[in-house]
Amino acid sequence: MPSFIKALKSQVGRKYVTGITGVFLMLFLIGHLGGNLTIFAGVHTFNNYTHHLENLGPLLYVIELVLAFLFIYHAVLGISIARNRKKARPESYNVYKTKGGPSHQTLASRSMAITGVIILVFLVIHIWQFKFGFGEELARYTHEGVDLPQLRARVIEAFTNPVSAFGYAFVLAMIILHLSHGFWSAFTSLGMKHGETSKKVQAAAYVFAIVLMLGFMFIPLYIFFTGGDGSLISY
Repeated sequence: MPSFIKALKSQVGRKYVTGITGVFLMLFLIGHLGGNLTIFAGVHTFNNYTHHLENLGPLLYVIELVLAFLFIYHAVLGISIARNRKKARPESYNVYKTKGGPSHQTLASRSMAITGVIILVFLVIHIWQFKFGFGEELARYTHEGVDLPQLRARVIEAFTNPVSAFGYAFVLAMIILHLSHGFWSAFTSLGMKHGETSKKVQAAAYVFAIVLMLGFMFIPLYIFFTGGDGSLISY
């Protein structure tokens, strides 16, 4: 057991665990996007979706705690890896080189710690705004005899504000940058790093990051530019 813990604390071990936590977080993002897009599925669909989540009861709190742990632990590991790398190579390089093949150093890879911190701060604001409403109580309504929070109305109201809409778009652009390297790094840390496989994983990383984040980005920008009254959302 001590040797296993020591291995996990090593730079390679940290990268491996970062890859595992990254995969789980990417799966969460896919599910989260699916839930968010229900805002275009009808007046009550999004509110019903959030109501079903609330009905999970204590299980929801367990899921939220696990997700919070994964996000924080992933961020801490990422910052630790970046600090250790900087200690090992304190000099700044104008040209990045690696032995045995082309370098995978990119703007995305060099900014992982920075974009990771931005994302973590964004998550705190995001949860504070939409789960706790900045301290304001959510309006409620009755649908089919069930008392529901008007979360859909809050999302629309928030994204008609340019600060919220473009602030979210900016952070989502940072997430694209983070995921474009994080996807590749996660799967190469788990063993998919040889020859053509690595190139395919890197191509998949760009596609995954762009498609996923464009899906997220579409929501605030569509609401803002249509004033919350666009044909996809005004019924």
